[in-house]
Amino acid sequence: MKVLLVHNYYGSTAPSGENLAYECDVELLKQHGHEVVSFTTHSDELRAQRLLGPLRGAVTCVWNPVAEARLRALIHKEKPDVMHVHNVFPRLSPAIFGAADGSGTATVLTLHNYRIFCAAGTGLRGRQACTLCADKNTVMPALRFRCYRNSRLATMPIALSISLHRSLGTLDTHVDAFIALTQFQRDFFVSRGLIRGERTHVRANFMPGSPQAMDWDSRARQVVYVGRLSDDKGVDVLINAWKLWGSEAPPLVIIGDGPRRGVLERMAREQVRTGQIHFTGQRQAPETHAILRSARLVVIPSRAFEGFPMVIREAFAFGVPLVVSDVGALASLVVEPGCGVAFTVGDARALVHELQNLWGDPVRMRRMALAAFDAYRERHSEQAAYASLMSVYAAAMAERRTR
Repeated sequence: MKVLLVHNYYGSTAPSGENLAYECDVELLKQHGHEVVSFTTHSDELRAQRLLGPLRGAVTCVWNPVAEARLRALIHKEKPDVMHVHNVFPRLSPAIFGAADGSGTATVLTLHNYRIFCAAGTGLRGRQACTLCADKNTVMPALRFRCYRNSRLATMPIALSISLHRSLGTLDTHVDAFIALTQFQRDFFVSRGLIRGERTHVRANFMPGSPQAMDWDSRARQVVYVGRLSDDKGVDVLINAWKLWGSEAPPLVIIGDGPRRGVLERMAREQVRTGQIHFTGQRQAPETHAILRSARLVVIPSRAFEGFPMVIREAFAFGVPLVVSDVGALASLVVEPGCGVAFTVGDARALVHELQNLWGDPVRMRRMALAAFDAYRERHSEQAAYASLMSVYAAAMAERRTR
């Protein structure tokens, strides 16, 4: 099979799980003998253009005829069986799906975030989940609340893109199969008429390679957070929980970087005993994985819906229990398979209550660690990911043949 994989890389200063998911699929397909053709753009190129960059990004996120024409020519030349798109924002636009019109190339879109209805892409407004634009079938709330970077001017082109392509039926007309990362995400989009249920498949992020869980007794008695240090991730709630926990709290390792790092480090210094919270900054994957593998607990205190955080697949692969907020799909991913517990989003007291109960019950934590590794083997291994991807591609090609 020949597969054309399409992706707009987010800026290198803000490491993205979407970039990693795209690269994982490239390698997965190559390892199984498929011919892979890549078509990528980079947001860094816009940032390098200074004042002109944001203007170009604003235009191309609505409609990029140049990218569409280049893809059309590439499809005509290579004749791929499938064009699988991971991210079109901001340099490609949903218009690129029209490039496969008149060809036998099936089209697939992975829904890594909520940008098909939400200008912010996170389903979050301020510090609360928000679905107004989906519920009301309008982008006016996004403009009213300046949902992208707290700027009405910056929000406007994204809102225009969402509104335009929904009115044109771009996704409905040109996409043969959708990949939702979770059942929650699929149900949300389908129930609001954003995409068709019969074309939408659930395929979670996966962990490549053959990871192994560390023996429980050999692990460090510490808790780990991995992710971007931004307001939507809820790390301030995590620090407040450590303040409430007091001197009995185990060490907390915070891996990652972002715009709130300085504020969060100051908050930790002022409110928590010295040495209890350690900020490592951004780390390369091998070092991050080594810390995760030796941890006894991972915490995801996000305020946003999330797609499928990469740290979940890593915690599963290394057999580490999780404590997650009860927003979006997080609780269903962790609680239902018995891999961890959930707390009320944004509530530090609820978080510390769950943490203390779990930390004080090592037998329960061991049981959750085993369940996490079982979840990896069943649903998040390379083998499971490849089988599910081939199933989606087969459905997309069947759909294309009926057009």
